[in-house]
Amino acid sequence: MSNATEIPPQLRYTKEHEWARSHAAEVEVGITAFAAQQLGDVVFVELPQVGSTVVAGQPFGVVESVKSVSDLFAPVSGRVTAVNTALENAPEQVNDAPYTQGWIIRVQPDAPNALQTLLSADEYAAWIAHT
Repeated sequence: MSNATEIPPQLRYTKEHEWARSHAAEVEVGITAFAAQQLGDVVFVELPQVGSTVVAGQPFGVVESVKSVSDLFAPVSGRVTAVNTALENAPEQVNDAPYTQGWIIRVQPDAPNALQTLLSADEYAAWIAHT
């Protein structure tokens, strides 16, 4: 399992514990190591359809763990261009490698500067320190 204090500085974050990374003209999205640790062992990830639209701050899927079921919230608005189908057979990748193999979706954002509205690594670290 990943270190729960791991907060890669190059990513952007939401207060709902999703991370976002610029990936060519897309934004790659997953949940943070902190969120994965809070959830416990992930057993299922509900993925949206490629081509569907997500809205920043709104649920786009569900992650189910041995402890609970939690909504996944879109960090940016746009069209889903890819989903990590490997999670269908190996949802534990969300716990084991949340910032690499555990990515969940890729989105073509509506706004080119969409990531700038999200929390920096330092801001996210301060946020989780107070939760």
